[in-house]
Amino acid sequence: MQFKNPELLYALLLLLIPIIVHLFQLRKFKKEAFTNVAFLKKVQLQTRKSSQIKKWLILLTRMGILAAVILAFAQPYTSKTNTINVERETVIFLDNSFSMETKGSQGALLKRAVQDLIATIPENETVSLVTNDDSFRDTTIKGITNDLLAIDYATNQLDYESAFLKSKTYFSDAKITIKNLVVISDFQAKGKPLSIVNDSTITTHLVQLKPINKNNIVLDSLAITKQTPSYLELTVFLKNSGEAVQNLPVSLYNNEQLLAKTAVSFQGETTTVFTLPNNTVINGKVTISDTSLQFDNSLFFNINSPEPIHVLSINEASDSFLKRLFTNDEFNYTSSSINNLNYGLISNQNLIVLNELTDIPSALSTALKAFKSSGGNLIIIPNENTDLQSYNNFFLNNNLNLFTKKVNSEKRLTRINYSHPIYNNGVFEKEVNNFQYPKVNSYYNKVLNGASQVLLFEDGSPFLSEKNNTFVFTAALNTEHSTFQSINLIVPTFYNIAKRSLKLPNLYFTIGEENSFDVKTTLQKDRVLTLVNADGNSIPQQHYFNNKVSITTSDTPSRSGIYSVQNDASPLLNVSYNFSRDESILNYHDLSTLEGVSVSTTIRDVFNTIKNDYKVNALWKWFVIFAIILLIIELLILKYFK
Repeated sequence: MQFKNPELLYALLLLLIPIIVHLFQLRKFKKEAFTNVAFLKKVQLQTRKSSQIKKWLILLTRMGILAAVILAFAQPYTSKTNTINVERETVIFLDNSFSMETKGSQGALLKRAVQDLIATIPENETVSLVTNDDSFRDTTIKGITNDLLAIDYATNQLDYESAFLKSKTYFSDAKITIKNLVVISDFQAKGKPLSIVNDSTITTHLVQLKPINKNNIVLDSLAITKQTPSYLELTVFLKNSGEAVQNLPVSLYNNEQLLAKTAVSFQGETTTVFTLPNNTVINGKVTISDTSLQFDNSLFFNINSPEPIHVLSINEASDSFLKRLFTNDEFNYTSSSINNLNYGLISNQNLIVLNELTDIPSALSTALKAFKSSGGNLIIIPNENTDLQSYNNFFLNNNLNLFTKKVNSEKRLTRINYSHPIYNNGVFEKEVNNFQYPKVNSYYNKVLNGASQVLLFEDGSPFLSEKNNTFVFTAALNTEHSTFQSINLIVPTFYNIAKRSLKLPNLYFTIGEENSFDVKTTLQKDRVLTLVNADGNSIPQQHYFNNKVSITTSDTPSRSGIYSVQNDASPLLNVSYNFSRDESILNYHDLSTLEGVSVSTTIRDVFNTIKNDYKVNALWKWFVIFAIILLIIELLILKYFK
């Protein structure tokens, strides 16, 4: 038992007063003469004994009345915690990720959770509510009811560690408040084990909402797996995390026009292939029908008209191998000797190749520096008789690594950096250790110092390195000096370097990941490109160069669909965005192994637990009743006790 006003208990010292009065009462009996002395002694003894009992009973009742009144004013109560005068803080994290679309026993998990919060928490109780993409600090359920009812699924789910950290920031710094953190989620397992760092100042309650069905079919991804001059094959990859499905319809649309439809029967994973005409602009969408999660039933993609990449080769050696690589269907290839170079062409290029120049003139060096600062890519192939001073001056001006000396000895190219971006996009199915090793007759030593290695000689020295979008060979590539042109490795090397110089949009991008692509356009001052679709428009992060705009997106846009990239109201190309499929596999954490937290399956149980833990049972009324009863007993004693 605890007291709201414990200082009043000092008044119990007043109980000493009736005791003192009783013990030191000096009242004396009078003596009266009477003939029958024996009879009088008997009466005297009986009277004194009954008088003493009556006095003791009255003393006890009066002390009881006084004590009961004092205790009633001290306001006694019972509670599981000693915190009647301490403020309470409640922070609720509500997981509104896509996995909460699954159906529980009473409907979609998220919608049911919202209804339970509104029904369980008192309207005027102050709480803070946090979701993956929104928050409400120190508010009431009544004040945010409309916001709760309108809550939508978040594009990206915070990992649970981030969710806990975000939620804890909504508690005050006060050390004497009771802090309760309620986390409501399905606790989907996505590879990383769930761990909770216990905080002694915060009581954590986990509410795990469980679906009644863990089956889900997902449109996982799609890719162009074959392309000919007349057609291409679009392969759709599907996954099924439940029981086998029969005759699942898969539809392919171009805008709203149905292009093709097929059906698949499978369990686990499968693919289906659609054949499309080549060189056709398609604003595509693939759909399936599945009653579980809805966000992964559609996959948007785009096939835009091909945008040629502008390549300029400045030569002092034969560029026949470059002409074979950079064909007119994908590239706008221009070749010029150093003596006949039109410097006005440089600013309009995406990639420039310095093909075995003996030296780099100062005028060309200045033009190339401006070209690189505008986002251009550069390939440097040295001459057998390169002027090292001229090259190193250029390298210094562009923060590149220097050539040290020429080595006149034969050396083989034996190592490939498969993790470099020009090779990690499916060029090789596996690492090759015994390919046909090309060789060179001489090469230039080069210090890397921050440059990434692409191709290496047998001793680990660089044959091709890259820094700041500049690719530098350390040996000449002409057929008299090197056999590099005679092996297949030359094709993906130059082709992918050129493709990197103008990042054309992928078939689609994933919302929440860092995506980048280039748009060939010219912007007027203070103009920006926008992403536009039927739901609205947004301005992505962008960087303008002379002949292109580099766009980078992550959480914007926030909706899946096909977006038009526009300059003012003029559409330039279309790009597609889809939600991540991370939440499509319905596996869940086992919370029974966690320590230091309470775990429940319903919101009502958690808040009832919190309410009972801090419920105060006031006892002062019982002491008032007890005082009244003692007063009645005293009156009865005075009236009827003889």
